[in-house]
Amino acid sequence: MAVDYLVIVVYLAGMLAMGWWGMRRARSKSEFLVAGRRLGPAMYSGTMAAIVLGGASTIGGVGLGYQYGLSGAWMVFTIGLGLLALSVFFSARIARLKVYTVSEMLDLRYGGRAGVISGLVMWAYTLMLAVTSTIAYASIFDVLFDINRTLAIVLGGSVVVAYSTLGGMWSITLTDMVQFVVKTIGVLLLLLPIAVVKAGGFGAMKAKLPTEYFDPLGIGGETIFTYVLIYTFGMLIGQDIWQRVFTARSDRTARWGGTVAGTYCLAYALAGAVIGTAAKVLYPKLNSPDDAFATIVKDELPIGVRGLVLAAALAAVMSTSSGALIACATVANNDIWARLRGIVHPSGEQHDEVKGNRAFILLMGLAVIGTAIALNDVVQALTVAYNLLVGGLLVPILGGLLWKRGTVQGALAAVAVGGPAVVGLMAAYGILANEPIYYGLPASLAAYVAVSLATRPTDEAVLAAWRDRLAGHAPASASASASDSVSEPVPHAQ
Repeated sequence: MAVDYLVIVVYLAGMLAMGWWGMRRARSKSEFLVAGRRLGPAMYSGTMAAIVLGGASTIGGVGLGYQYGLSGAWMVFTIGLGLLALSVFFSARIARLKVYTVSEMLDLRYGGRAGVISGLVMWAYTLMLAVTSTIAYASIFDVLFDINRTLAIVLGGSVVVAYSTLGGMWSITLTDMVQFVVKTIGVLLLLLPIAVVKAGGFGAMKAKLPTEYFDPLGIGGETIFTYVLIYTFGMLIGQDIWQRVFTARSDRTARWGGTVAGTYCLAYALAGAVIGTAAKVLYPKLNSPDDAFATIVKDELPIGVRGLVLAAALAAVMSTSSGALIACATVANNDIWARLRGIVHPSGEQHDEVKGNRAFILLMGLAVIGTAIALNDVVQALTVAYNLLVGGLLVPILGGLLWKRGTVQGALAAVAVGGPAVVGLMAAYGILANEPIYYGLPASLAAYVAVSLATRPTDEAVLAAWRDRLAGHAPASASASASDSVSEPVPHAQ
């Protein structure tokens, strides 16, 4: 295992080194939170694919393949579909807004007053998303070093918190590009073909497994529909995803770069399901489907390759964890803390916004590590996060983008009805039940439409300002905050 350990140690050291390099670039709020809004197509595509394909997509995707066969690809497949929909239909408009958070978008569209409430829902979602990724370190480091769960979470979480705190989005972007390459090589180019060959090829796999393992809909139509509601729609509105859209240097980059990333997700989904199916042939009686990834890596891969593939799993977890962490800290600082305190910095007052956002990343990182140690069930935590996000914020966000008649009262009603509805229904039916999102989402929509129609339309001046921002005509202050930097100019990232 010495060679495998060396691969992992070099990988982790590289992540910290990139965090240090990113710190030298992140000299303004724009550079720290959205990489100066200057990422080119190649870097944008790689980092977007990295953040959406985390531990749940890698370890969980293989586990679903082990349990259901090829139809186990549907969870990750719906994530890819959501990213494609976001990129094709909404990303250009989102990028032109020149904001930092989803709540800022809601304030622009509805004329204020929606920020704190929507920020609280988004903060809860991003926190739980970061927690689920951090919990996954335990299984990976257990395979690597045979250390206890708490130490594994602290070790993995500390590396992510360190490089995220140092350089913000620049560090996360650089590390995500490395993680994207490592995942591509480790999972698609190495583990996938080796797993199929070890299982005897597709012919042997079909001969040894029930026919439903090769049925594209074998996982069940209701499950697929639930995945679409939770993950496809979740991709459209999550702060972690939007904050990546904000990094694109142009509308075209956001649209086409995201389309490439979404297409990559579809291939990754199928690869995970095939690896899981091969693992079912090799190890038909594992205690848990989620053990399939670690088992096939540990037992079937040669020295060195095993370390690289485990680094790929670590990369998958770290990319999602760091993206969720900076999103959580951005929402906590900009949408909740600053608004509650009513902070306004007079003209000419020097205020180090990078220092403030860096402090919030460190604070939220410590909270994430502590919460991850206290929780055990990744799937339940992830389900709670997405149910809150989709049930509480999907309607007001998409309604604001698509329906002129929507009002701030309607948006607040949608959040007030949808959020508590999914929480109450999870308590009644169980966290993993389908009913919370089936009933909570229509309740949110009904409240939004009814209250919007019953209240005065949004002021025309607010809508005019909103249309200007959608067209890319940001006010001077917004343009300055998006591009100014006290550091030397940085070339466009390709």
